[in-house]
Amino acid sequence: MKKLYISTLAATLLLTASCETDFDNSTEDVVVTSGEANFSKYVSLGNSLTSGYRDGALYIDGQNESYPSMLAMQMKLAGGGEFKQPMMPNNTGGFVGLPGFGGKYTLQVVSGSLSPVQSAAAAALDNITSGGPYQNMGVPGAKSFHLVAPGYGSAANLSVGAANPYFVRFATSSSTSVLADAMAQRPTFFSLWIGANDVLSYATTGGLGVDQKGNTNPATYGSNDISDPNVVAASIKGVLDGLKSVGATKGVIANIPYVSSVPYFTTVPYNPLTPAALGANLATLNTSLYGPLKQALTAFGAGDRINLLSSTSANPVLIKDTSLTNLSAQLTAALTPSLGAATAAAFGQIFGQARQATSEDYVLLPASSIIAKPNASAPAAINVNGVSYPLENQYVLTKAEAALVTAAVDAYNTSITSLASSYGLALVDAKAKMIELNSTSGIQWDGVKYTSTFVTGGAFSLDGVHPTGRGYAIIANEFLKAINLKYKSNLPMISPNSYNGVKFP
Repeated sequence: MKKLYISTLAATLLLTASCETDFDNSTEDVVVTSGEANFSKYVSLGNSLTSGYRDGALYIDGQNESYPSMLAMQMKLAGGGEFKQPMMPNNTGGFVGLPGFGGKYTLQVVSGSLSPVQSAAAAALDNITSGGPYQNMGVPGAKSFHLVAPGYGSAANLSVGAANPYFVRFATSSSTSVLADAMAQRPTFFSLWIGANDVLSYATTGGLGVDQKGNTNPATYGSNDISDPNVVAASIKGVLDGLKSVGATKGVIANIPYVSSVPYFTTVPYNPLTPAALGANLATLNTSLYGPLKQALTAFGAGDRINLLSSTSANPVLIKDTSLTNLSAQLTAALTPSLGAATAAAFGQIFGQARQATSEDYVLLPASSIIAKPNASAPAAINVNGVSYPLENQYVLTKAEAALVTAAVDAYNTSITSLASSYGLALVDAKAKMIELNSTSGIQWDGVKYTSTFVTGGAFSLDGVHPTGRGYAIIANEFLKAINLKYKSNLPMISPNSYNGVKFP
């Protein structure tokens, strides 16, 4: 991931005091009962959200504050048994020698401002199978169909992308699956939260993948593709059927949040270019770039792509939108008389699918470190990212791409709700809770306000996608509520304030 940037002002921690709380139960004077459930062997299945992943890595402190470990702690008060997690060997994370698996982000002062900086990976990939079995079977990066895929824990499959190093660490054999290893433990109760990565990798890369709707063969999917809803539903059903076959008929399942409630997508505004920041360049840009582009595009019926920069209000960034008709050839021809053939060709190529962002687009968090900064690969006269040079596709989830993501999440959640009902499981509405966190009012616990605001909201970690320990505690309470409601248990709520938020230097 690109380095993320936040100003010192934005990094000032703001906590709003209140006497109210959004949780119904306190942690005091609770008569703890298991109700109709049996918590003696609890196993959790899922992806990074289940493992305790945060700050861009899996590391010890995060694992200790995973929501399943919090649930297991409360379950022990009602007869719950041992709950082991496949702990990382250090408190930094990452795997030396595996590109893309770096260590965690920490807040550091960079050029006078606080900025998340990623650490180097701290250790080579290890194997801890002998210390198992492990009850937290959350595997960072796992999609729904990965849970039922044999060989997903095979070290030999890493080189071809058919395995996951986090599962390789603790898989019981090279041919097993996450589900098979969970079934072997014969759990009496389980939690399942899977499906987010089936759409999230597409969204976090600005739609660089493909929507695989209609293709039910996951073997043909790219790493950033949106999984077909039928594949997700069948995979989750396969997990539930497998668990049921070994007697695990009681458990809790969660639905999938919208990306629009996660700070990775909501922190950077679509219109960050203020007149003050543009200064004297504003008039020059209108005369030499925006004006000629708008005039040329208007002739092709696409004048709405570009408007002149405003001298009185915030302006949107320029972006590349691959869903637009490519007008490179037309722009080149139209601009040649005034700019010359070579310059016109360059402009045509760069702006053929360019437009200004709107409030329906999501500028991704990594873009915050490059907006209004020079792009070394762009022509010198138009090399300022988002200002005179369009942000590349990977930095923006466009309106059209976001619509695909929302449609997929809605389809996944329809299936999850239906499966919860047909299998008699407790259901967590994680989507609704994230929407609540994303609201101005957020949620309250013992005088502390939590929102999804990046860094200052307290609920999300420095990668902008995964919760802090406090955020995971909020999620854990939603699981506890759902379990208590469905199985007539009385597991006590936990205090998010007791766990870690973003750590400042």
